Amino acid sequence: MTINVTNDNFEAEVLKSDKPVLVDFWASWCGPCKMLGPIVEQISEEHPEYKVCKVNVDEQQQLAAKFNVMSIPTVLAFKGGEKVGQSVGFVPKEKLLALL
Repeated sequence: MTINVTNDNFEAEVLKSDKPVLVDFWASWCGPCKMLGPIVEQISEEHPEYKVCKVNVDEQQQLAAKFNVMSIPTVLAFKGGEKVGQSVGFVPKEKLLALL
């Protein structure tokens, strides 16, 4: 199950997570985001060792700006509160898993 993250719960859900976190920055109007969405969901179902979060960039522009998200979909990986990886655009599931 993916968790919708906002500016209010980002620190608790992502930065203070005891698991590695994949954060998908997306928008409802974005075609590649719609293609990547099911892959992100699959990862959340198949890999309970990771936390998977989604950030709607239209609703959370502050968060997108904070992490310099210029194009979507952008997926960021966090471990121990630090950003450890980034992927931009539609990529296969293996590439997303490799970020963690």
